[in-house]
Amino acid sequence: MLGLFKNNKLLSVSTGLLLIFSLVVFLFTEWSYRSIESLSLWVRNHFGYFYLYLGLGCVLLLMGIALSPWGKLKLGKPHDAPEHSLWAWASMLYSTGMGAGILLRAVQEPVFMQQNPPFPSNSAPEILALEFTFYQWGFTAWAFYGIFALVIGHALFVKKQHVLVSSAIPPKFKGRKRANAIDILAIVTTVFGLIAAIGLGTAQITGGINHIFNAELGVWVTLLLAVVISSIAFVSVWMGVDRGIKRISKFNILITLLLSAFVFVNSNMGNILVSFGKASLQYLIDFVPMSLALGTYDPGISFLTDWTFYYWAFWLAWAPFTGIFIARISQGRTVRQMLLGVLILPSLGTFFWFSVFGTSAFEIIESWGSYQGEFDSVFSSIFVFFSAYPFSGLLNGITLLLLVSFLVTSVDSAVFVLSMFTDRGNPDPNKRHRLIWSAVVLFTTLALILLGFAKPDVDILVAVQKLLIITSLPFAFFMVFMVSVFLAGFKKGGRVKG
Repeated sequence: MLGLFKNNKLLSVSTGLLLIFSLVVFLFTEWSYRSIESLSLWVRNHFGYFYLYLGLGCVLLLMGIALSPWGKLKLGKPHDAPEHSLWAWASMLYSTGMGAGILLRAVQEPVFMQQNPPFPSNSAPEILALEFTFYQWGFTAWAFYGIFALVIGHALFVKKQHVLVSSAIPPKFKGRKRANAIDILAIVTTVFGLIAAIGLGTAQITGGINHIFNAELGVWVTLLLAVVISSIAFVSVWMGVDRGIKRISKFNILITLLLSAFVFVNSNMGNILVSFGKASLQYLIDFVPMSLALGTYDPGISFLTDWTFYYWAFWLAWAPFTGIFIARISQGRTVRQMLLGVLILPSLGTFFWFSVFGTSAFEIIESWGSYQGEFDSVFSSIFVFFSAYPFSGLLNGITLLLLVSFLVTSVDSAVFVLSMFTDRGNPDPNKRHRLIWSAVVLFTTLALILLGFAKPDVDILVAVQKLLIITSLPFAFFMVFMVSVFLAGFKKGGRVKG
């Protein structure tokens, strides 16, 4: 095992940086939090709006490529059929790209937007709340993923290169050291995005258990949950894509659909469908001015920092491993099929999900007569919500199970991609790499969870927001360079040249 590190700088440097970060947090937790808080404010003030412009640019670019003649290019040989069925492909796509986040925010975010409208609007507060929620979970998030899926998918299946982010950069722009630096940046960014998801997900599971059993479980239970979830994910990633990741992804989507359907049929279905249609249409109309925060569409820097800047940083942090995983499972599909599928299918699913839970939550609040912050906690809001429905105990149990399962899928797919990176782009990486990355991800997650308890007025969500705004910035700049090089290649003869 030690020989693996000795002969692999990509593995040794990237794991070394992450372990150093974790040790510093373990030893100097409060100082680490203060430093991160200070640096995050600097990034926000100088580069916050850059995240917005980048997101809009990615959406417009992918739509343009998908609808252009380049969209006909197949990821693979001309006669290759898609490697996975549409159902399996969409299941893995959604489980990996969103996962537990839709459970974390299902109720809390739409209600927050209703109670605190981001900007003045002629729409009803409920429609505006859903519209802005759609904005933060819709096309832009998936465009960040789609950019990487496009570039890496082209490198993998058309140019027959290794599954590495540095493969997206032609040789004339890179040497061995630069290539390693690019891949290390991608790895570190990926891990920070992943541990953020695990930290938030485990905190929500703890919050759910506390709500159900009226308990006061704290940091030690959250740490234990992180160990359990990482262990299950290691078993899944050890089994591989077809035997592990695909099966759990299908299970996740099936249970998610059933949960959504139950709430839908036990709520005002007509109002949900009307809200879904109105908010979706308004989202399309307002997409560009919202994406640029123009005029009355600017919620202000404090609001953007807590929400949109943070979300864009989160999606960017997930872009390397999610995009590469999407590319890995998209062999046999055309560029058009992949890009339109990535942008539209999961976005519509997410919009309907938030319409079901958000509209139902608005009606519950109306039936109460007043709102006293019952849905304010991001970690317990969905469990409070289910108390208004029959079989609430069963629903809470299913939600806890689904949280675990979504987290397992996110961790195992990310560990699989990280292992591909450090195993020289091998699409079926050595199992020792999978073991190493499972351990490193767990260790770094434990550090983040402790960071979320650094001060009495801090929780994991606050710590994650501040950390990701910092760690995603270098990768955002790299994305601009990567896309520029990719497009320059397209201009020469209609296809990217290596």
